[in-house]
Amino acid sequence: MIGLVMAGGKGSRMKTNEEKLLLKHIHPTILHVVFALQNSNCFSKIIAATSPNSPKTKEMLQNAGIETFETTGKGYVEDLNLILRSIKDDIFVVSGDLPLLDDVIVKKIVNSHHHDKIWTSYLVTRDFLISLGLKSDFSVIFQNKECHFTGVSIINANEINNLDSVEEIYHILNDKRIAFNLNTVEDYRLLGAS
Repeated sequence: MIGLVMAGGKGSRMKTNEEKLLLKHIHPTILHVVFALQNSNCFSKIIAATSPNSPKTKEMLQNAGIETFETTGKGYVEDLNLILRSIKDDIFVVSGDLPLLDDVIVKKIVNSHHHDKIWTSYLVTRDFLISLGLKSDFSVIFQNKECHFTGVSIINANEINNLDSVEEIYHILNDKRIAFNLNTVEDYRLLGAS
């Protein structure tokens, strides 16, 4: 399985001049995510998807010895689809803005994954997000609950021929380590208070 860190976004909701993934919580957020994947020992390789939107992030990753995959940076879905057409393996996809991610939750997700599923995305419930003081703009109704995407998915890219016809399976995992996406200045302040 390959670990893929999505690290090419603009971070426009953060409203800061600094690249979002370079903001620090012990380590720069992007390195924290990479270390969690490395320390899990679940992956044959770790790749970071970068773009022209994040040149300093790309430089930091390369200096840390992490392989990068340059995307267009037009959007998360477009960038991910480009990568999925290039890699034929099981892929653990994670957003680079999860400052609480650790190797324990990564192992838990990988070990509980059903390999017969082509695309599994991990969700948290709205109520759980609210209990953490967080909010998200993107939701889906699953099991009669409003749920939000965490930025964590496991994809069997070997089985994908046409990205438009892939059935996405959802799994609810209310855990702050995957719920806490660093999207806004308010999120960063909340992280500092935790």
